[in-house]
Amino acid sequence: MRMDYILGIDQSTQGTKALLFDNEGELICRTDISHRQIVNEKGWVEHDGEEIYRNTVQAVKDLVEKAGIDRSRIVGLGISNQRETAIAWNRETGKPVYNAVVWQCARGAYITDRLEQEGMAEMIRLRTGLKLSPYFSAAKLGWVMEHVADAAPLAAEGKLCCGTMDSWLVWNLTRGKEFRTDYSNASRTQLFNIETLAWDGEVCALFGIPAKSLPQVTGSDGCYGYTDFDGFLQTPIPIHGVLGDSHGALFGQGCLEKGMIKTTYGTGSSVMMNIGEKPVLSEKVVTSLAWHMDGKATYVLEGNINYTGAVITWLKDSLKLIESPGDTEALAGEANPDDTTYLIPAFTGLGAPYWDSRAVGMYYGMTRLTGKAELVKAGLESIAYQITDVVLAMEEESGIPIGELRVDGGPTRNRYLMQFQSDMTGIPVSVPPAEELSGIGAAYAAGIAMGIYDRDRLFARMGRRTFRPDMDPGTRDMKYRGWKHAVSKVLE
Repeated sequence: MRMDYILGIDQSTQGTKALLFDNEGELICRTDISHRQIVNEKGWVEHDGEEIYRNTVQAVKDLVEKAGIDRSRIVGLGISNQRETAIAWNRETGKPVYNAVVWQCARGAYITDRLEQEGMAEMIRLRTGLKLSPYFSAAKLGWVMEHVADAAPLAAEGKLCCGTMDSWLVWNLTRGKEFRTDYSNASRTQLFNIETLAWDGEVCALFGIPAKSLPQVTGSDGCYGYTDFDGFLQTPIPIHGVLGDSHGALFGQGCLEKGMIKTTYGTGSSVMMNIGEKPVLSEKVVTSLAWHMDGKATYVLEGNINYTGAVITWLKDSLKLIESPGDTEALAGEANPDDTTYLIPAFTGLGAPYWDSRAVGMYYGMTRLTGKAELVKAGLESIAYQITDVVLAMEEESGIPIGELRVDGGPTRNRYLMQFQSDMTGIPVSVPPAEELSGIGAAYAAGIAMGIYDRDRLFARMGRRTFRPDMDPGTRDMKYRGWKHAVSKVLE
């Protein structure tokens, strides 16, 4: 049998992964290239879009060389991407007018504050499913329109493209022939009406973004054009699946039925629950599109947390408490289990379910006996506490009981964290054998759409390791009450 391959690209916050899948959907090779994190004295976070595109092409070249395959057997591509990160570029030259403004960056808070004062928050929430926040792309692109000299004149002439990272990659991969985004990414911009499934002209105008500068919204399993990776492939292949990274992970986890829920542990975390074909608006979390496939929209509830995996990076790079992320598991196990220290990692505010962009981080509850191990344990546990907040909010607001939490991402290798997560949520936590669920989901969407993969067989094969609650309920309640009390201190 001829062996054909599907490529997956996962363009994430820290770097770009290229993934290679065989006829059966098995991940057989991976390469990674990191990119610069451009952070200024105000804490603003940016990426160089051109660097990211160069890395994307290079990662695919490295992948083919590493795997030693015949590149002519690559038949399709799926893309997953960091969401909310926004970039604007000149439609004629293809050059960015400014660096990409990263999802972590809250520089647009003054815009959302202004709209809040003007009484627009509820209208925006009802139309987009999203609470008014600088977290989403709209305020970032609004900032670009107001502060980058070339942006408004180009927009007035119809020469400005405003998009998320999927649109930027598709544009470059197709050499400017296709300006598209998928429904999942569009639904995270705070410019897309989740009822009409179209850009909302009135909301766009509130943020100062012309709707004509936004991409064509395409089915998540649709065709986004063809690419040869700047001449690397002899024959161009179709880009046949695009999903925001968390949506890709939801699909890759096989959370295809209403009530299924997953958490991606990345730099930040996305907790996402499939709620079926009708949107449910929430006060504590947000409503987005999971995807649009086979001509139908599927909706999710989602809670986003700014700092989860990034807490471990902070412990390593800023506090120098650990030498590598793997050190956290042993140190947490060595720490005094009765220590009352909590870390609230509100380094750029708190996301769901608190939605306070002005909250600041703190260690709370330290005693004279608190030491290195206890500080690391508090950092690790802060990840699980934040996710528990969101899971409980979703269960309450959807009215759907949650029986299992499927998880993915690098931190899921940490057994202490996974057990603590199960203890805090009170439900089983299931870890798949692969970490790269975002890219897997996008590649699977492409392979299914192209008729290469059988959807049911694909997901039935995935084995999982399950952690089950093992903590005394009284201890669990005491610890969680302590967390809520500590959080209240940064919200005062």
